[in-house]
Amino acid sequence: MGRKLILAVLLGLVLVTMVVPVFAQGEPAAAGAKAPKDQWLLISAGFGMALAAVGCGYAQSRALAAACEGISRNPGATDTIRIFIFLGLAFIEFLALLTFVVIMLLLFT
Repeated sequence: MGRKLILAVLLGLVLVTMVVPVFAQGEPAAAGAKAPKDQWLLISAGFGMALAAVGCGYAQSRALAAACEGISRNPGATDTIRIFIFLGLAFIEFLALLTFVVIMLLLFT
């Protein structure tokens, strides 16, 4: 547990030090140029959606693996497991769609 904590702290420190140049940016020189805030909003929206997609993909794979294991252990419960796995996958997918909606609201408001 100690090695993981040290690695997490070091990774956090590296990420914090990489963000420092963002605060040193000035106003855009040209009138038609996008503000740095808008550019960082787009980049962070992309990272947020990517993180949501990765998390949902991982959760769906774990849910399907558990369902397959449950069916292999008890084939008589296949119908019940199928109903709950479809319901669970719908909830997991909803999280990715909710992230997409929140990102769109942030970008267009």
